[in-house]
Amino acid sequence: MESITLTKLQARKIILDAAGLARKAQFGTGIEAVYRVIDHLGFVQLDTNYVVERAHHHVMAARIPDYQTEWLARLCEDGRVYEYFTSDAGYLPMSDFRFSLPVKKAFETQSGPLSKPEINLMKQIMDRVEREGALMVGDFENDRQEASSGWWDWRPAKIALERLYLNGNLMISRTKAFHKVYDLPLNLVPQETDLATPTDEEYARFVICRTLAALGIASVKEINWRARRVKGNLIKQELEKMVQATEVKVVTVEGIKGPLYMRANQNINIELSNDVFILSPFDILNVFRHRLKDFFNFDYQIECFVPAPKRLYGYFSLPILAGETFIARMDAKANRKQKVLIVHNIHFEPIDLGQRTIEKFVLALKAFALFNQCHDIVFTRSNNETYLEAIRQKFS
Repeated sequence: MESITLTKLQARKIILDAAGLARKAQFGTGIEAVYRVIDHLGFVQLDTNYVVERAHHHVMAARIPDYQTEWLARLCEDGRVYEYFTSDAGYLPMSDFRFSLPVKKAFETQSGPLSKPEINLMKQIMDRVEREGALMVGDFENDRQEASSGWWDWRPAKIALERLYLNGNLMISRTKAFHKVYDLPLNLVPQETDLATPTDEEYARFVICRTLAALGIASVKEINWRARRVKGNLIKQELEKMVQATEVKVVTVEGIKGPLYMRANQNINIELSNDVFILSPFDILNVFRHRLKDFFNFDYQIECFVPAPKRLYGYFSLPILAGETFIARMDAKANRKQKVLIVHNIHFEPIDLGQRTIEKFVLALKAFALFNQCHDIVFTRSNNETYLEAIRQKFS
């Protein structure tokens, strides 16, 4: 068994490099960089929250300086990327399509028995899509029997469409307004795509390799996250085999509960550019909150799901990373009509920031405003007036 001991600083650098945040434009520029990000991470989480630009675009813009939001749609249209719900809803490389099949099977077999009306409705929907082509939920009559009781109280046609999507009978694309369009896989999956269902061992090894590439260092629990829909998966067994075969190393990091793992060929001598990144709450770096606390000493929670009176930092606070340190969290909203980025709150961590870091933060703010189609920035408050005033002066 091959093992290695790392300092927390070494571990942070590996994690950031794996996430594509060791330096600006780590994956290059242009539409090909978008594909490289998705292909490397294996999964980019999608979110519909539009307070600032949606999470999947935000992830790209943080890593690709010239990013344009239409590039992601173009990659989907070209059949190089597709959307699916594995651990969460997100974008995946089409080359990995076959590894979504165990998840689809899990959705189909674990959803519980369907009633005869539900089975008939799903069959009717499939018949319509086959005859008429791609359809949206609005193309079906309102078949709700009772008044809606809330946001997630979907009507039967919507539930049926989602079930058909999750179990693989349908796939989805998006309109410019980000509405779902349901279609047959044969219309969205390129003909040359490998559709062979992986063995249980292949699937487990795929998840292990993909996750370690994206996270750099990970526990069994974190590796299993991408396979959590597939009950009885072989992650633990195959991981042990890969350790014994020296394909994966066991890692010990000072002060962090193990065991932890990383790829055997992982570079541990990472150099960071110390750039400042304004990150999405749904960025791969921020998905596991305990990792932020353990490795980066950053206690973070997205508060849009927290009742307003209990919020500490704001509705949609964005983590601010400088080099290997989280320096702040910023609650912001894009007023697209007025083209103003409203920064409700910048809460700085209790660390000393040099002038150069402040300047890099300002550059990141300016780029973030433009990315959100805003020409001006308004700052409301901060827990550190000295830093806020230094930032304001750069915009005067």
